[in-house]
Amino acid sequence: MPMDPDAQSLLAMMAERGAPVHELTPSTAREQQRLRTTWANGTPEPIAQVYDRSVPGPSGPVGVRVYVPRETGELLPVLTFFHGGGWVTCDLDSHEVMCCALARRGDCIVVSVDYPLAPEHPFPAGLDACWAVTTFLAEHAEEVGGDPRRLAVGGDSAGGNLAAVVALRARAAGLPLALQVLLHPSTDYRLDAPPDDRTASAYGLTLDGLRFYYAHYLGETGDPFDPEVSPFHAPDLTGSAPAYVVSCELDPLRPEIEDYATRLLEAGVPVTSRRYLGQIHGFVRATGVIRRSWEALDDIGHALRSAFAHPSLSEKRVTTSA
Repeated sequence: MPMDPDAQSLLAMMAERGAPVHELTPSTAREQQRLRTTWANGTPEPIAQVYDRSVPGPSGPVGVRVYVPRETGELLPVLTFFHGGGWVTCDLDSHEVMCCALARRGDCIVVSVDYPLAPEHPFPAGLDACWAVTTFLAEHAEEVGGDPRRLAVGGDSAGGNLAAVVALRARAAGLPLALQVLLHPSTDYRLDAPPDDRTASAYGLTLDGLRFYYAHYLGETGDPFDPEVSPFHAPDLTGSAPAYVVSCELDPLRPEIEDYATRLLEAGVPVTSRRYLGQIHGFVRATGVIRRSWEALDDIGHALRSAFAHPSLSEKRVTTSA
């Protein structure tokens, strides 16, 4: 179907107010992203509490931001969230609106991870930090008012990649997760096999942009087909956490995202796969411009509540599109 007019508006603003990411250095790309956040994301919804703290990490403390949806005397479920940005850009501030929305709609505590960025900290530094926060919460969620028995992971784009890999590490470690929320995630290094022309060039995320992000993330020694870089290449996905997978019709990552959802299903993993028609990569975060991003956040919140409240429902396998 045609591109959502709101998404068209977003792309027009991006073209007017910035340069393609592959033409920038990592530092200028980060500055451009910070400026974009001020007009693309809108204003966070009010929630009970937002505060920063740190947790132990593999190379020192890892900063996190904790979002508490409401005052309560009970322990709430926890979503450990990893922001997108190609492993190179974005930060806690860039995903503030999204995290507040997920805390409200999922009725859960969201712990957003300030993992170290590439190229200064190439693979696996960011992944190891995300894993450290997840395992910390599995043992110490009460420190943030959370229930360690109801723990999920999630992220968008590169953060969705990190969430998928953390879910695989959790499976190997015997750490149960209620859900993995994969929002238009990168799951496979497919830069030499581009999709059709519609999604390969003109809709925000480009193949040149992907090459920029992967080159900085992998550094000199990273293997693009390592399952911890490209989880699609994990030999066996059996036993992974139930998954809620979001893809966008006009996204160069759509084929690999939907292929990964299919592989999870074939491995017996409960999956809800949701394709948003007329949407571009990253639309869920563009809450200040794309109105359907709020619909997507509502859908994600419903999936989180169901996973936390009715674990038996994870035995169902559902594929839908919108």
